[in-house]
Amino acid sequence: MYTDNDILFSPETIPHIRNSRGPEWKQLIDRVDCLPQDHIESLAFSLSMIRLNGCMECETDSYRAMRGCTPCVLQGLRRFKGPDTKLIEMYDLALEDMRGYMATHKLHLTGEQEITHARAA
Repeated sequence: MYTDNDILFSPETIPHIRNSRGPEWKQLIDRVDCLPQDHIESLAFSLSMIRLNGCMECETDSYRAMRGCTPCVLQGLRRFKGPDTKLIEMYDLALEDMRGYMATHKLHLTGEQEITHARAA
């Protein structure tokens, strides 16, 4: 009865939203898209998109969910009236939140050695 739709932002959506904003956005997408899905930067990007698009309020039988993640995110990005720099700030805040969470919760993520090295520097 229900289609197989995501109700939280899916990393598979990342390449489909590359051309939805300007050059700074494309640069961020190019960096995040090549990372494994469990890399802290990929997780932070997903978190920033979940926050921007209100994914936590999405219901499986809602119009948004039935349309799918990519159209929903594209609509959210079109509706966002701020500059790309503000979107990047939102991503940076999500990355900071992820690092804070990881400092208190042991998770085994791809790129974990990069995080350990970054903290040591």
